[in-house]
Amino acid sequence: MSCATGTIAPYVPSVTVPWNRQRIAHLYRRVGFGATNAQILAALPMSPSALVDQIINQATALPLSAPPTWYDWTRAPIDDYTDYDNQIYEHRDIWTRQWVNDMITYGFREKMSLFWHNHFVTQWGAYGCSAYMYLYHKLLQEYALGNFKEFVHQIGITPAMLMFLNGNQSEVGAPNENYARELMELFTMGQNNGYTEEDITEMARALTGWVCSNETCEPSSFVPERFDNTDKTIFGQTGNWGNTASSATPTNVVNLIFNYRQDQTATYICTTLCKFFITPAPDPDIVNALATTFKNNNFELAPVLRQLFKSEYFFDDAHIGVLIKSPIEMLNGIVYSLQMEYTNDTLGALAYWAYELGQELWTPVNVAGWPGYRTWINENYLTKRWRYASYTLWGANENTEATWVLLAKNLSGNSNNAAVVTQSIVDFLLPKGLLNATEYESATTVFKASIPENYFQEGLWNLDWDTVPYQMMLLLQHLVKQPVFQLN
Repeated sequence: MSCATGTIAPYVPSVTVPWNRQRIAHLYRRVGFGATNAQILAALPMSPSALVDQIINQATALPLSAPPTWYDWTRAPIDDYTDYDNQIYEHRDIWTRQWVNDMITYGFREKMSLFWHNHFVTQWGAYGCSAYMYLYHKLLQEYALGNFKEFVHQIGITPAMLMFLNGNQSEVGAPNENYARELMELFTMGQNNGYTEEDITEMARALTGWVCSNETCEPSSFVPERFDNTDKTIFGQTGNWGNTASSATPTNVVNLIFNYRQDQTATYICTTLCKFFITPAPDPDIVNALATTFKNNNFELAPVLRQLFKSEYFFDDAHIGVLIKSPIEMLNGIVYSLQMEYTNDTLGALAYWAYELGQELWTPVNVAGWPGYRTWINENYLTKRWRYASYTLWGANENTEATWVLLAKNLSGNSNNAAVVTQSIVDFLLPKGLLNATEYESATTVFKASIPENYFQEGLWNLDWDTVPYQMMLLLQHLVKQPVFQLN
């Protein structure tokens, strides 16, 4: 349990809990991949509630990523591939770069897509087909802030999930329990929470009938002959439950979860959201309030997210800078917050470095996803995080360096005091700045580089000097190696 005292009530700025740059940056870091100075300045005259509404409204209005040319490629009955084994890797690389670009460009919708990727886990190696990867990612975007009930239904019949958890092999007389178990244990209700082994067995029978194959790469389809067309008893309810193409069908088995285990589902999903966006140890009272909103709004996600991000609890001091950035959050955050120009090669590098740090897009470590939080930091990953953060900064071109100089001028009021400039950059980039005056002094020393001290003492140095881009690089390289930089 954290030491936060904020409630689920909307945050109203006060003298003791002011609406300031730090809290605005906190919001943007959590709902996206950092904040630009322009975003912070634009948000200062807004109310917290209005800013949250703006962010969510913009995210829900975004179009889906434009489909690639291979979005519907099949292998049979028509083979669209000329070299399947190589082209699927090529397509994965293309779409990985597309997704990293979307994360940097669009923020919240893609942060939610990333969240769901780690919730409704699939692994690319289980399905391979380029169209299956695209359809899976399209679902993550489409339902990122949509209706969770419909999301659960659609994810269960998408080819990537069918193949990853063997649903495509499940048929009458030989039901496979993998998806049935994870549907309840990881995707909706939580482990050992409101279901029995018999429920899993019966659920597996209800989920039979859907097929797809990487031999054909055709869309998934329902084959009545493979469906167990007899009564099943799940949560004490007996009927000929099945996983029909329409979630509105009264006998659709997914509806049982939301009709008879809605409390468990709402609590579990809201707990998961709080852990990802606020704290690894959320307050049960906060979770319960969010769960009530979730149920009262027919499992629409947007009302829950509005309540969460507008709350006193979210903006509480105790929740600023307490999460550990995932690799993709760290790397994308550098590019976005520092407004770095980047190329297609940069996008590939960011994805590769994230993979080297334990976060391979399209392939979470197992069906439970990346555990996150402290697992992102260990003796192997920490020095690599420093290295790849540095590599990201080294990608700065002349335009980016000019942007950094302008940032320093804007943040510091174009000060010629190196300590003031340093502190302004530090406080912009780090959630709560550095820990003490000694650390600020050390950062200032780094920023001064090898320039003789008398230039600073006599006020001769300023931010128009030709050395400033180099000084900024030194300071930023120093900051990304600080422990507090790893926090979000």
